[in-house]
Amino acid sequence: MVIKMKVDGLLFDPRSGMYILLLKAVDGEETLPIWIGKPEADSIALALGKVVTPRPLTHDLLKNVIEELNMSVAKVIVHEIVDNTYYAMLYVTDGKAERPIDSRPSDAVAVALRTNSPIYVEETVIERRNTDELEEWLKNLKPEDFGNIM
Repeated sequence: MVIKMKVDGLLFDPRSGMYILLLKAVDGEETLPIWIGKPEADSIALALGKVVTPRPLTHDLLKNVIEELNMSVAKVIVHEIVDNTYYAMLYVTDGKAERPIDSRPSDAVAVALRTNSPIYVEETVIERRNTDELEEWLKNLKPEDFGNIM
């Protein structure tokens, strides 16, 4: 079973120097933080802010190619976690059949935001993430520990 999610925030983690993409269930309390790189965080932030760049960036290019091929993005599904690495699929469709494309979650979300496509997470991914470690880490944070980029 999949859970429909939305981007709830983008945060900077100064301890790791990484960014955190925070997904939250549309109809529920489930959350999924995913540590991502700066280029992907920048791309997601631009999409969230509806910023149009003078020339297409990589995720804009992918969106343009999909549309030029008379296809659309049907959905994104974060479907697996292995050794703290998340895996996602970007599903494109020509209106007749959906085709899955392997993707990093951050790239898939960046494209989904540009195409207004739904984002889902497999329930098993939510269940399998290391909740004890995550909850302890979040509990000890103070607002000044983060630089919120969204």
